Amino acid sequence: MTPTNNKFVLDWINEMAEMTQPDQIVWIDGSEEQAEALRAEACSTGEMIKLNQEKLPGCYLHRTAVNDVARVEGRTFICTSKKEDAGNINNWMDPAECKAKLTKLYTGSMKGRTMYVIPYSMSVVGSPFAKYGIELTDSIYVVLNMLIMTRVGNDVLDALGESADYIKGLHARADIDEENRYIVHFPEENTIWSVNSGYGGNVLLGKKCFALRIASFLGRKEGWMAEHMLILGVEYPDGETKYVCAAFPSACGKTNLAMLIPPEYYSKQGYKVWCVGDDIAWLRVGEDGRLWAVNPENGFFGVAPGTNLNSNPNALYTTMKDTIFTNVVHNTADNTVWWEGLDKNPPAEAIDWRGNPWDYRTYDKARKLETSGAHPNSRFTAKAINCPCISKEFSNPAGVPISAIVFGGRRAKTAPLVYQSTSWQNGAFVGSIMASETTAAAAGAVGVVRRDPMAMRPFVGYDMGDYWAHWLKMGTTIPHAPKIFHVNWFRTDAEGNFIWPGFGDNMRVLMWILARCEGKVDADITPIGYVPKAEDICIEGLEDVTLDTIKELLTVDKESWLEDVENIKAFYAQVGDRVPQTMYDELAALEARLKA
Repeated sequence: MTPTNNKFVLDWINEMAEMTQPDQIVWIDGSEEQAEALRAEACSTGEMIKLNQEKLPGCYLHRTAVNDVARVEGRTFICTSKKEDAGNINNWMDPAECKAKLTKLYTGSMKGRTMYVIPYSMSVVGSPFAKYGIELTDSIYVVLNMLIMTRVGNDVLDALGESADYIKGLHARADIDEENRYIVHFPEENTIWSVNSGYGGNVLLGKKCFALRIASFLGRKEGWMAEHMLILGVEYPDGETKYVCAAFPSACGKTNLAMLIPPEYYSKQGYKVWCVGDDIAWLRVGEDGRLWAVNPENGFFGVAPGTNLNSNPNALYTTMKDTIFTNVVHNTADNTVWWEGLDKNPPAEAIDWRGNPWDYRTYDKARKLETSGAHPNSRFTAKAINCPCISKEFSNPAGVPISAIVFGGRRAKTAPLVYQSTSWQNGAFVGSIMASETTAAAAGAVGVVRRDPMAMRPFVGYDMGDYWAHWLKMGTTIPHAPKIFHVNWFRTDAEGNFIWPGFGDNMRVLMWILARCEGKVDADITPIGYVPKAEDICIEGLEDVTLDTIKELLTVDKESWLEDVENIKAFYAQVGDRVPQTMYDELAALEARLKA
């Protein structure tokens, strides 16, 4: 008995089942009873390991195949009927050619397996923001992760009713063959296909595939925005809370900022910081003319290594129950988990992420991937409601009103600690030129500038130039638009040491940003935008930071900016002929101000 009579849903499932040929079809109803039975089944086959239920209640460990440990941008495609609509930054394949190729891989791929039907909602079911999807998968791991990451159940089917307006997702593990691994999106058909992977970023189709690539395409069509942004709220001592969205490329402290703990100077006065979302924001213009945001997800899919009581205690506490750990160290002495950067006590008896016995004494930083116990991209999937600093507005169907949008990057010299754009249009330009310099941790040379506009480079479901045009157009539709800023926590001195303390102290910069939004502090105009007066950045309680330190952090080095302008021109040329003229005008004006 199927829980829906929706013809569009049932016909599509039948068509996919005919192709993949599963032994049986099981509908996921969102109940704890069904989930518990699936966990037991996954443990019986070795797909998951049940961890110490006294120390880590409700927690499990999973290992992916060794060749399947991260998102694969080279195997990710946008399949639009016209190549130019996918743009130069995305990989493109002709939709008909793609379907023919993948149909061969899918055919019979679920023989001897079960097809699970997962009806899920991005955002609260029934919310004005909500979008519905159905993922078909042959992986219990995927089912259990989707139960954490999205809102799953029959109420989704009730909300969908007889409508055809849902996102169709098909995932098959097939042979986990990396030569035939594909994550493909058909934005014109609201369809996602993923084959030959079992890694979360490629197979939890509600995440980047739907919530960013497909949603960005829908947002442009329908007049809203899907962005790779955290959402946080700063609660003032009087009880009022102001909300900020922020976009950062990877390795720039995004999750740490989303779950920030106020420094003592602020916490003693009664300030608090609340996490609404750590990764994705959907934004719409509200009836009051402000921009409102929701986190469409229901959980966190976070990177484990480096997460500890100092770097991000809130994230660590979140993982202590109801969490699925992927590719971390299994501490066999007490049946718990460990990863590099968790603490200084690696387990003596352990199995590494590959499933082999592991001796921490063999670790060699120069051969990190070969010798580390946890994979550098190992993950935790945890329920947002288990986060100690989760906002009480987390499940508000209306979302939260946004005061500021913050872009960030990792730049040793170029960008100051913080600056404000001069308008929405100029702010969209600031987002389009976002960049980070590669660190030693990243592959290849150090200090190479990688452009990652709005932190959306791998996630825009259509042409990047068109995406910028959508940003510019949105600016004309928001009567009371948020102000737009750029931050850089990573400025270094002559010896290469970070000048700014970062982590919780980043709140000091947020407080200046919010004061600017309310017109409470002045700023100096520079060629790049508004920069704080040094005395307006609070340094109370900071030992090694003086007013002179702040002045140094706020300087605008015209020479390095002029070098950057040349790099931006080359990047715009790469994006291609759909870069809006407004962006070129902004770039020319920036260059002229720097040379003046």
